[in-house]
Amino acid sequence: MTEKITPAQPEHVACAVCMEEIPATVATSQEGDEYAQHFCGLECYDKWKHQQAEEPEGNDKG
Repeated sequence: MTEKITPAQPEHVACAVCMEEIPATVATSQEGDEYAQHFCGLECYDKWKHQQAEEPEGNDKG
């Protein structure tokens, strides 16, 4: 009997801005101090970067 081989599904990550699920292999990432952010493209990355610049430093939301 032959075993049917099925291709593995690629790992997906969520864009840090729009939350769209994208394959990890095409995600643009920005590594932070403790974790990596993933972006679906330059538009979302620029939007995130602009939002980070507007936030006051030391603003803990926890």
